[in-house]
Amino acid sequence: MNINTGITGEIIIISIIQTLFLIAVSPLISGIIKKVKAVCQFRQGPPVLQPYYDLIKYTKKESVVSDTASWLFFATPYIMLAAFSLAAFLIPTLSYKYSVSPLADIILIIYLMALARFFLTLAAMDTASAFGGMASSREMMVCSIAEPSIILSFISIALTQRSTNLSTIMSSVAGAPNIMFTAENLFVLFALFLIVIAETGRVPFDNPATHLELTMIHEGMILEYCGKYLAMINLAAYIKQAALFTLIINIFFPYAMMNVLTLNAFLISAAAYLFKIIIFSIIVGVFESSISKSRLFQLPDLIGIAFVLALTSIITNIVKS
Repeated sequence: MNINTGITGEIIIISIIQTLFLIAVSPLISGIIKKVKAVCQFRQGPPVLQPYYDLIKYTKKESVVSDTASWLFFATPYIMLAAFSLAAFLIPTLSYKYSVSPLADIILIIYLMALARFFLTLAAMDTASAFGGMASSREMMVCSIAEPSIILSFISIALTQRSTNLSTIMSSVAGAPNIMFTAENLFVLFALFLIVIAETGRVPFDNPATHLELTMIHEGMILEYCGKYLAMINLAAYIKQAALFTLIINIFFPYAMMNVLTLNAFLISAAAYLFKIIIFSIIVGVFESSISKSRLFQLPDLIGIAFVLALTSIITNIVKS
């Protein structure tokens, strides 16, 4: 089955389909990670589809809001959902050919995510909650170290591929499958893995399963939210996680991505993407189960490892050129 619209229409349609597909799959990733962690700990754990059930449950509950909350508190869930959805729209998920390639720039995606973080930290302090202010300061500490690391990582990739455009990078890697398995690119892969763990608030940087005031970061910022606002924030967090995972698997393993507009190509790309994202989720779950939560003041050291790996990759690229 061919899609017979114009080229602009094709790109927009495929980009929207990719975005909706990524959003639909995003809660499944958290469900898989939780299930893998439960299996590793010899527990039954929640069902894989539990994140979907939670989102439905939250939307049915009433939202209770503090009297001190301003418009910022109410606007933040919408801004977060819009920012992460736009980032997902720009990331080639099923096809690097049929995407909004002129806009699919790595730097733009990074700062769309930073925009959402900025509003979330402000909203956490908006209700004058002690937990919100504490978690916001911790989030800013982590991101102030993580952002330079992720930028350096993508600069290294850009030096290798001579572009910061995701479609260009993925198409280049797909044409030369072994190009990303050099020493400098493997450094970047390990650096990005650590950064994504930090950005998504997972062990050892944070523990999304607890609400302990001494350890929580992301959970502390959303304690004042409930009902549909909490559902929107959780969905936004799922989309962010899925988008970051997609960046890694499609930059380093952009195989079986759709390059023709046929139904069979779409199904093959969707199946390949699901396979890659499930494998990556299992790896993350096993990784979390094999280590423990680190102390707060040890987090800069862990992110510093990613920074050093990314910097070493850039130096290696410069020396080789």
